[in-house]
Amino acid sequence: MKTTDKKTYIIAAGTLIAGLLAGWLIFGGKGDAGRDEHQHSVETTAETVWTCSMHPQIRQNEPGDCPICGMDLIPLENDQSSETDPMSVSMSPTAMQLASVSTAVVGRMAAVKQVRMNGKVQTDERMLYSQSSHIPGRIEKLSVNFTGEFVSSGQTVARIYSPDLVTAQEELLEAQRIMKTQPQLFNAAKEKLRNWKLSDNQIDEILKSGEVEDEFPVRADVSGYVIRKIINLGDYVRQGETLYEIADLSRVWILFDLYESDLVWIRKGDKVKFSIASLPGESFEGIISYLDPVIDPKTRVAKARVEYNNTGGKLKPEMFVSGVVEARLARKSNSLVVPKTAVMWTGKRSLVYIKNNSDMGVSFDMREVTLGPALGDSYIVESGLQEGEEIAVSGTFSIDAAAQLAGKPSMMSPEGGQVMTGHNHGAMSTEVSEVLSDIQQSDRADNTAAISRAAKNALKPVYEDYLMLKDALSEDNVENAQKAAVSMNENLASVDMDSFTGDSHDAWMKFSNELNENLQHSPHFSSLEEIREAFRLLSVTMVKMSESFKPFSETLYIQHCPMADNNKGADWLSTEKEIRNPYFGESMLSCGEVTGAIK
Repeated sequence: MKTTDKKTYIIAAGTLIAGLLAGWLIFGGKGDAGRDEHQHSVETTAETVWTCSMHPQIRQNEPGDCPICGMDLIPLENDQSSETDPMSVSMSPTAMQLASVSTAVVGRMAAVKQVRMNGKVQTDERMLYSQSSHIPGRIEKLSVNFTGEFVSSGQTVARIYSPDLVTAQEELLEAQRIMKTQPQLFNAAKEKLRNWKLSDNQIDEILKSGEVEDEFPVRADVSGYVIRKIINLGDYVRQGETLYEIADLSRVWILFDLYESDLVWIRKGDKVKFSIASLPGESFEGIISYLDPVIDPKTRVAKARVEYNNTGGKLKPEMFVSGVVEARLARKSNSLVVPKTAVMWTGKRSLVYIKNNSDMGVSFDMREVTLGPALGDSYIVESGLQEGEEIAVSGTFSIDAAAQLAGKPSMMSPEGGQVMTGHNHGAMSTEVSEVLSDIQQSDRADNTAAISRAAKNALKPVYEDYLMLKDALSEDNVENAQKAAVSMNENLASVDMDSFTGDSHDAWMKFSNELNENLQHSPHFSSLEEIREAFRLLSVTMVKMSESFKPFSETLYIQHCPMADNNKGADWLSTEKEIRNPYFGESMLSCGEVTGAIK
């Protein structure tokens, strides 16, 4: 009995110990792991901040969509740059990809720029002729009766009755009778007729017939087109008086307007490729043979002359011409060049972000640079960069926004310090708004040119068409957008230039040329992509013109979409604060923000 009880106790104790061990293995370990995992999850959630790659001022404690553009929010990476350089902005590869940040190595290249010029076909001044009368008298007949008629050299253009010529013929006939005794008198009478441009054949005919001619022909000295008819039938003319002005159009000039800012680029001997709106599909070439040594005080442009052999007669005076010169800047054959997208301009400073690679990852440093002339889509860098350095060429504003969020030096805060927080729900801080306002007011004060009420009325249809074009694009309506673009082009051509005086005239010359260049092909637009690209270029000029002239009676809001033009960003004008994006239409209608107002 005792032996049996003892065995029973041993078995029970063993079973209890085995159960406790199994329970600890099953529940105890898992409970600790779950507790550790839960605590880690809570800690991660507490540290993670979610932001938008396009609008980094948005900061939330949980994932979701951007309230401005609707893009997915991304986690804001912990900044490890403080362990290396406290002024650097670190970005992970994922953040760089989401923010569309790309970089390029700074290199040297030839300073080449495409200079675009507008001009007109004009008559070659050296091929203008005045057809004068060598005989005084009355116009009895006109063979050339209207301007634009072509005349050939030697063609009779008029017949003149001249009392003086009648008397000279009678003297010749009298001298012929005494020619044997007075040969010198006979020769003098013939020479007098030659001075009136009578040929020897005409003089011989008078001597043979023995009769006086009442009318004598005036023959064209050159071939060409009559560009001005001065006399009429029955007019009395003096010897040497001009009857017609004749132009030989077998050779013409193309006179291009050259702005002061482009004078440094253009030299005598540069090749110009040009096209003419009335001759679509055709291209022409010429060489700049002459540059004006002075600038026109009214238009503020100099003339660049191209001589063109017009044997086919295609080019006619007063035709509009658009030309391009591949210009090279003298003494800058090998310059440091960076894309325009890499540069952030504050009005006073030009900034770029330098990429640094280290064991801790990728970081960016802000650096101020001095820019030289613009080369189309790039700038020459005078100082601040060295060849071989790697810079951000896209997504620079996203990097700058990250710097602002981290309280580091940025475009709007050179000394550092957070200027944006997650509590303003996408709005700019007071400090940033004041800086932007100061820059905009400074720029506008420099560019403002007052215009008359007549000029404002003349521009009103242009602005109305522009706003209709904006609305049509936001609705993805190709037909209405094309109609608005064509109407805007027509109203632009009908603006009276005499309405603009003084500085406003010079500014309007530049603005109208830019608008005309972007609208000249409006009748041929066939897709939303074509119209939106033209609208983007139009908006650049319209914003500048609005800031200079302030011609619209309502407040115009400058609105910006950072994703337009392949994430380079683009502006447009609207009379309403509500964002209706013309670059993406219904697919992203509310993407954008108001960046300024023109009252």
